[in-house]
Amino acid sequence: MKDKKALRKEFSALRKTLKTDEKDSLIMAGLLSLDVLSEADTVLLYASFGSEVNTWELAECLLHNGKTIAYPRCGENGQMSFHIITSSTQLEEGKYGICEPDMSLPQSTVTGKTVCIVPGLAFTPEGGRLGYGGGFYDRFLAGHPEVKRVALAYDGMIVSELPLMPHDLKVHTIVTEERTVFCNAEK
Repeated sequence: MKDKKALRKEFSALRKTLKTDEKDSLIMAGLLSLDVLSEADTVLLYASFGSEVNTWELAECLLHNGKTIAYPRCGENGQMSFHIITSSTQLEEGKYGICEPDMSLPQSTVTGKTVCIVPGLAFTPEGGRLGYGGGFYDRFLAGHPEVKRVALAYDGMIVSELPLMPHDLKVHTIVTEERTVFCNAEK
């Protein structure tokens, strides 16, 4: 099996060929139909960029429906905190060119009803995830095991195996344009 760096490059190129607005809409519809999302007290969301599944319309929908949403801010020592926003205008380009909230915005609290929409390049049906290599989400989620972890991906990004390490946290659910995969994520 290839190493993670080579796989990241390969899956990034593949994702660019799979992305369409129609698929993004189907993924959003699948996500919005999940009980875990409708029951969530807070949704921890990432600001999509490049060929990632579009999360901007999702944010507007969640805010319109009265959900609390929070976005990550990458800090020192690989740590990440989530800050509550009430409008996407409260996001600005930050580290790595990704939109982030201002540190002055209130930090989100995490409960057993919190849902984290986790970014990634590829996933396994068991919830294994190939991220971007910074480890920000793995570190954050390791400290908050009660958080429900949901990934958005194009169906072609679900593969039979990935080179996973013991610290690589799995997602509980993957929503694609074709299906919803409920993973048997033990970690």
